[in-house]
Amino acid sequence: MEKFAGKHSELTALILKAFYKVYNTLGHGFLEKVYERAMMIELRKMGLNCKSQSPVRVYYEEEEVGLYNSDIFIEEVIITEIKASTTLCEADEAQLTNYLKATNVEVGILLNFGKKPQFKRKVFSNESKKNLPPMIDDPNQSF
Repeated sequence: MEKFAGKHSELTALILKAFYKVYNTLGHGFLEKVYERAMMIELRKMGLNCKSQSPVRVYYEEEEVGLYNSDIFIEEVIITEIKASTTLCEADEAQLTNYLKATNVEVGILLNFGKKPQFKRKVFSNESKKNLPPMIDDPNQSF
C-alpha cells in the first residue's frame, strides 16, 4: 500500500485500508451510497470519528455562498468523496479540489469503486486560503 508523507498521512493510510477492504468484499457495480455505508462501517470499526453527508459551508471572499454535503467527513480533518464510475475524471478531481479551496479542510480523498479501485489524495494548505470560518456540522442550520 502506498505511503504518504505530510499532513494526516497516518489517517490517510487507515482510510485506504478501509477502502481496499470494502472494495475486496463488495467488488464493483453498486451505487455510491452502498459504498459510502460500507465505508462508514469499516471506518467506525477502526475507531474513527466519521460523519456521513456532513453539511459543509462554502465561501467566496469570506462570505457564505452555499452548502454541500461531503460523502464522509473523517476526524473533522479529511473530506472523502466516493465515486462508482468506470474511472476517475478531471471533473471528479476538480470537485474535491474546490471543496478544499472553499473550506478550512486541507486534505481530501477521492475513492472510486469502479472496475479497478482508484484513489486520489489532494492537499490544499490553509496557508494559501483566506481566513475561512469553520465548517458546520449542524444539519438544521440553513443557508
